[in-house]
Amino acid sequence: MANQFGKKGWTPERINNLEGKTFVITGGNGGAGFEATRILLSKGAEVVMLNRSAAKSEKAIDDLKVLFGNEAKVSFIVMDLASLDSVRKAAEEVNQTIPKIDALICNAAVAQVAKQEITVDGFESQLGTNHYGHFLLNNLLFDKIEASNGRIVVVASEGYKMGIKTIQFDDMNWDKNYEANAVYSQSKLAQMMFAYELQDHIKNANKNVGVYVCHPGASKTSLIKKDAPLITRISWKILAASPLVQSAEKGAYPELMCATEGDLKQNAFYGPTGMNYWTGPVGECKLEPHALDKEVMTKLWSLSEKETNCKWNF
Repeated sequence: MANQFGKKGWTPERINNLEGKTFVITGGNGGAGFEATRILLSKGAEVVMLNRSAAKSEKAIDDLKVLFGNEAKVSFIVMDLASLDSVRKAAEEVNQTIPKIDALICNAAVAQVAKQEITVDGFESQLGTNHYGHFLLNNLLFDKIEASNGRIVVVASEGYKMGIKTIQFDDMNWDKNYEANAVYSQSKLAQMMFAYELQDHIKNANKNVGVYVCHPGASKTSLIKKDAPLITRISWKILAASPLVQSAEKGAYPELMCATEGDLKQNAFYGPTGMNYWTGPVGECKLEPHALDKEVMTKLWSLSEKETNCKWNF
């Protein structure tokens, strides 16, 4: 697949002046999310971060103001994606205080949680945080995004190709066969299926919101945490020291491209295009057909509306 952006792929040099544009990002205080926030601010944008930790958010804002001065248009609202009440509260604050949203970047995630954890709403933690939390957030902010002909960017993972390659509807919390990587894989596949199903709903309703799906490749971020299985942590530590893993800044390029670039396909998957799609020039990657299984997508959508108690009104 030839890269539409040439041999070097997409880079932030392609981003024009973003004065007057507002970006909302989940998980903007660390890793690729922080780098995306930094680059957007460097282009003159306003960025609102939706983060779980107030202390980490304040530290991130202090660091960004050292770079860009006290006038830097960056703020945060506390939001825990693992709590639907927290998502509702944060979305209400966004809707009341942020005049417009040019792009919502769904960047935050938890990964490889070693032992099954359940959210306050009764969901397996990776599915609850990565998928259900973002599903509800997108619903609650959709009208504001549409008002500015804005975009939704879903940051997925190449991990969607692992595990069972579908949704385990008969045991969504994996009570019987919990395995950290397989469950993470399902949560990322669920995010992708939500995005592609949302594209269909938008098209059928003649709405004007673009939805784009990307992945960061293998990047040095804080995604693999202390609660990951020991073997995963050891393997990652070795990998992270090798040329097979890129910087968090480069891991931010795909989501930045999807948030700002003009001529992108929606029914596509963007990210690093090198070996295993881990690193390399950013462009369009091969999308496996199981991510577009319409029957599974439709079923997941209905279930997600029910579980989050939110109906999409198209």
